[in-house]
Amino acid sequence: MDSLPEMLSMLLDGAVDVLDISEELREAAVTAYEEVGAWLADHGNPGSHVYPQGSFLLGTVVRPSTPGGEYDIDLVIWLLLVRENITQSELKERVGRLLDDYRKWKSDQGHADGPHSLESRRRCWTLGYQGFHLDVLPAIPDDEHPPTGILLTDENLFRWQHSNPIGYADWFKGRSEMTRVLLAKRHASVADVPTWRTRTPLQRVVQILKWHCMIAFAADLDNRPPSILITTLAGRAYDGEPDLFTAVRGVLDNMTQYVERRNDKWWVPNPAHEEENFTDKWNDYPERRKAFYRWYDQITATMNDLAGLEGKGLDTVYARLTETFDREPVTKSYLRYATEMNKQQLRMGTTGLLTASASSTGRRLREHTFHGHLPRN
Repeated sequence: MDSLPEMLSMLLDGAVDVLDISEELREAAVTAYEEVGAWLADHGNPGSHVYPQGSFLLGTVVRPSTPGGEYDIDLVIWLLLVRENITQSELKERVGRLLDDYRKWKSDQGHADGPHSLESRRRCWTLGYQGFHLDVLPAIPDDEHPPTGILLTDENLFRWQHSNPIGYADWFKGRSEMTRVLLAKRHASVADVPTWRTRTPLQRVVQILKWHCMIAFAADLDNRPPSILITTLAGRAYDGEPDLFTAVRGVLDNMTQYVERRNDKWWVPNPAHEEENFTDKWNDYPERRKAFYRWYDQITATMNDLAGLEGKGLDTVYARLTETFDREPVTKSYLRYATEMNKQQLRMGTTGLLTASASSTGRRLREHTFHGHLPRN
């Protein structure tokens, strides 16, 4: 029988596995943005290119909880220009024209896999596809923060906005790999340490937090904490726990200490660019900070309640999870986990020892690492 942390780790991991982007859709998105990039290289500014950013690059994508919701994939269109030679609005319009030309070209060629829509947003352009959309962010090099710093457009702000998606991804990857580094120190050789095929514990922690946040703010999108804020605080607070449920609780115990006050302003800096503040809106809209802490208290209370279910059994743990999280992914995870438990019990003799058919494999009946599995379509 698994311990409560193991049981919760398996159930939560299996649920976010259901919510993760499928391999088929991921490949479709990669094909789409690679083609956009290739077309821009041929028809746009010399040296321009496209690359992913955000949750798609970090491996923390979560399916929208609303019916018919699309996966949101963020891209950067990087043009080799200097800010003295172009304004924010000119850059936004230039990229918009390029994307519109690309969409028309796809249509004229009779390609059914092209974008079906193009919309302008505050900072980006959105290309709509079947099952997902690409939010394309116009950017130019930030000469003051080479080699990966960028400058962004924003219709509501006069100054260019700084960012560094590639630097941030490098930071998050380093935090994600902390588990392997810590385990390597405890083993005689690195060969003894498991290699995570798809998702690390930190990636799964972020997915769980984002999932809960989407549910909590389904009717209040304006005050929903941005995923980059949750991801950054989780990355800061993560301490290398290999067990998923323990990692979630550890992150929740420590994440709020990384919210700072600088010159009487709330501040959570971008680890890859100290000038970018992920809580800048809190200073203008205090209700957003209050909403964040209400959500934080809710999910912390939920995890504490779950931690008190030791000895209550799988059905009780499952029922408690469905009170807080979407029933469909939790149920799929529960059924998968219960099936594995039943298989194990069937292979046990009446004395509780493994039968010959079970033990002949020379290993434990069920191997798990609580770090995610290949998406199941």
